[in-house]
Amino acid sequence: MTADTGSPSLLILLDLTASFDTIDHNILLHRLQYSIGLSGNVHNWFTSYLTGRTEHVTLGSAKSHTHNVTCGVPQGSVLGPILFTIYMLPLGNIISRHGLSFHCYADDIQLYLRTTPITSTAPLSASTLTNCLEDIEVWMRLNFLKLNSSKTEAILVGTPHHLRSCTITSITFSGQNIPLSTSVTNLGVKMDPQLTFDTHIKHLCKSTFYHLKNIAKLRPTLSLADAEKLVHAFVSSRLDYCNALLIGIPGKNIQRLQYIQNSAARILMRVRKHDHITPILKTLHWLPVPLRIEYKVSLLTHQCIYG
Repeated sequence: MTADTGSPSLLILLDLTASFDTIDHNILLHRLQYSIGLSGNVHNWFTSYLTGRTEHVTLGSAKSHTHNVTCGVPQGSVLGPILFTIYMLPLGNIISRHGLSFHCYADDIQLYLRTTPITSTAPLSASTLTNCLEDIEVWMRLNFLKLNSSKTEAILVGTPHHLRSCTITSITFSGQNIPLSTSVTNLGVKMDPQLTFDTHIKHLCKSTFYHLKNIAKLRPTLSLADAEKLVHAFVSSRLDYCNALLIGIPGKNIQRLQYIQNSAARILMRVRKHDHITPILKTLHWLPVPLRIEYKVSLLTHQCIYG
């Protein structure tokens, strides 16, 4: 939207070190009570879940000393990401106070801002961004979290003309100069400055064909049902992940993705390379890639309208 109005955007992806392991239980219980409003038995449930836990390491017949668990939430659990998000709630107020837009998904924190004005509104200065990052770092320290400035990434997003005319080449954070990247990985999606997703599709082709090659070797010994499970686990899941972002990309890139699906269908059904693919996809009840993308956008649109 910002590019359409004539300005590039600066996207900053902050990286946290061992974030789930350093959640302080006392601070988290305070958040649950005073930020969320839990009380009585419900608050007692969370107190029981978090406190009084111990841990030890066993190797063969040897066992380490038992230690009390005073911090951390299990990252792979159902509650872990939710509790982490609640723990991070005050961070949003700090970022908003500096006038930056942000998006948080568990321990992935993204800041983004317009870099040049197109109206009379003054642009956010570099000092504003620096002050915001410094305040974030202070809040992290007070809450036993650690920002990893060496893994923090930044990218400028806009049209080719915008990117050529912009003077920003790096940002300063925690005493380090972070140069702008030509590609960043954002929640598993590789983003480039013009949002063409060329890098993402190239990586997608490489990883899926690696798995298809392995599945092809195993296919003679697998039943159709087992082979289809492998294809969905290693190929279809990658094709469908965040594919709504790919709406409107050039047809040549769509063809590359369709070639992945066609190859998967041929390996699964054990047909020749030059056999017509449309009846095979219909037999499998697989929507072609362009329709899968449109279907995902339709689902998201329906969810937005009807909740």
